[in-house]
Amino acid sequence: MSTHVITGAGSGIGAAVTRELLARGDELWLVARDAGRARQLAEEYPGAHTLVGDLAEPARLSWAFSHQSLPERVDSLLHVAGVVDLGTVAELTPKVWDQTLAANLVAPAELTRLLLPQLRLARGHVVFVNSGAGLRANPQWAAYAASKHGLKALADALRAEEGEHGLRVTSVYPGRTATPMQAKVHQQEGREYDASRWVTPESVARTVLTALDLPVGTEITDLSVRPSPR
Repeated sequence: MSTHVITGAGSGIGAAVTRELLARGDELWLVARDAGRARQLAEEYPGAHTLVGDLAEPARLSWAFSHQSLPERVDSLLHVAGVVDLGTVAELTPKVWDQTLAANLVAPAELTRLLLPQLRLARGHVVFVNSGAGLRANPQWAAYAASKHGLKALADALRAEEGEHGLRVTSVYPGRTATPMQAKVHQQEGREYDASRWVTPESVARTVLTALDLPVGTEITDLSVRPSPR
């Protein structure tokens, strides 16, 4: 039985990954922003543990975790949570930039740092669910794309630094995926949302599990997932 720490388990890709791993009988630790959300996740995923830590405030994660029991070893740390607010560079305020970078980049870096001892012990795996925006930047996507480009840099540096400890690091770049976040994006873009056009969360979850299930000594570093013609 493997032990996994997951962010973003409440919806979309994170929920799909959590369901898959729970069905296997693995041990799950789900990161929740507050105690109320932790109770909701515990009810939704019986048997899962919760960790309370607000990814919007990464500087407080160390303090929050110091008051909780952590897993003794972590076979995989799955960074799935994220936020998005569209706008042109002329429109984006420092508040939006700070919020986006905090949740999408600084929090994954800090969470990884805090759990590195457990990951090293297990010779574990860190998976960053990035985005197609982590490989290119389009109009109105500057803040989100910058955070995701940074997340790729974080993954690449972590892989180079922690290889001697047996750590595997994978970045997954989903295209548009049928999630509540995608519905929000369409609303910001002023477009009609049709979930059937996009990748399913379950498809991305299977991709994540493909990376996790490779034999020891083998590593997928970067993997893109796109909607196919129908």
